[in-house]
Parts: sequence; structure tokens; C-alpha cells
Amino acid sequence: MTTPIHRIFGRPLDAPVPQGFDQILIGMGCYWGVERLFWEQEGVWMTSVGFAGGHVDNPTYKQVCTGQTGHAEVVRVVYDSSRLSTDRLMQIFWENHNPTQGNRQGNDVGDQYRSLLMYYNDNQRAIAEASKIDFDNRLAVAGFPKITTQILPASTYWLAPEEDHQQYLDRHPDGYCALRGTGVQSPLTERREEI
Repeated sequence: MTTPIHRIFGRPLDAPVPQGFDQILIGMGCYWGVERLFWEQEGVWMTSVGFAGGHVDNPTYKQVCTGQTGHAEVVRVVYDSSRLSTDRLMQIFWENHNPTQGNRQGNDVGDQYRSLLMYYNDNQRAIAEASKIDFDNRLAVAGFPKITTQILPASTYWLAPEEDHQQYLDRHPDGYCALRGTGVQSPLTERREEI
């Protein structure tokens, strides 16, 4: 079976990560709007939608929606961290969904819609955990409950086999997008190395 070509970037969805680039798995609810949010960012090289965090190999969307696979809907983001820092990715992540809702995002209910970050290296883990503590404090001041976001090492990423789910909002510009932030801002806390 031929791998689909990304509708925005013109590359195969399974293209190898270029040397020096990073990848991360991001769950913010329904993956359609999340994928568009990230393909629009300067420095992102590839996005795709799929599933991670569960115990079933090669799941379909229909299987994941049963709640029996343990998988979350995620977006795999491949990015050039010299152009788009992991700090900036975290800012986009926290500000564009509600990470306090547990197994839901707005009207979408189920563990596949949980807030989830899956990292590939220690730097990503450190930045994700520090930004979570900071944003949790900011949400508390604004009256929100505690963040429920899981921050975990990356597990196997399963590309969604339903080709029409890839870049869905490019195919259907007025299609369903559930992204809603809390209105609380996450500051950009870039860490710069001493020269």
C-alpha cells in the first residue's frame, strides 16, 4: 500500500525525520483541529494524525472510539527546533485546549480525547514538565482545577489508517474543529545557553 502524501507539505507521511529535527506526540482532543494548528506553525516539517498510549496494534478510528484500546488521538509533529523551539510548542499546546478536563475535550468525551504529551528526549520532558507546573499555577489563579495532562515517554505511534482523516481540515475547511483554550496565557520561557 502506498503511503499517503501530506496535502500541505507534499512529503510521504512516513518520511524519515531529518537529521537534527525533533518529533513529539501531542493529544489535545479531536486530532483534526490539532493537526491544522501545528501544520500552520513556522518550523514544522511534518504532521500526521494517529493513535498512541494504548495496547492495541494498528488500531482503526472506530476501534479507538470504543474506548477499549487505551489509545489517545494524537498528532505527530516533526519540527526544526532551531526555527520552532520546544518551549514555543508547549505554549501553543497549553493555550489551545483545556488541559483540566480528564477524559474529554469540550463535548468530546472518552479517554481518546485526553490531554497527552509524549516526548522523545530528556530536553522535551524537562520543558514539558516545567511548563505544566507553570501553567497549572496560572490556571489555579484563574479558578480552574488541576491539569490532568499526561506527560509520558513516546510509545509506538500508529498512523491513522483512514486516509481522509489526514489533513482533514484541508480537505474540509469548514469541518469539525473542537479546539478551545481556557483564555489563560502561557508565557514563552525560552532557555538560552550561556555563550
